[in-house]
Amino acid sequence: MALQVYGIKNCNTVKKALTWLDDNNISYTFHDYKKEPATLEQLTGWEKKVSWESLVNKKGTTWRKLSAEEQAEVVDAATANHVLLKNNSMIKRPLIESPKGIILGFDEEEYQDKLT
Repeated sequence: MALQVYGIKNCNTVKKALTWLDDNNISYTFHDYKKEPATLEQLTGWEKKVSWESLVNKKGTTWRKLSAEEQAEVVDAATANHVLLKNNSMIKRPLIESPKGIILGFDEEEYQDKLT
């Protein structure tokens, strides 16, 4: 089964992850949020495997562009999903669906452990 990788093609972390997957001959299908926005169904499915808090990238520029009031409104999965659907670039990247679960971000050791 090919991995499903979600992200934005020009994101440096996504680039590192895709390079690592290519270098390790691991097949995957890439889904670019700019061309295929995440759906509510996907978000709720991912949230059954990882917490909604871990899906929200609070270190990125998209989060920082939100007002303090908007940030304060993100208090549960429903409010997070509302914001994430409007701003897919706020979803932690890359998000990888693998047979061993969801992997968020790029960590070479975790990739080695869960993907090889």
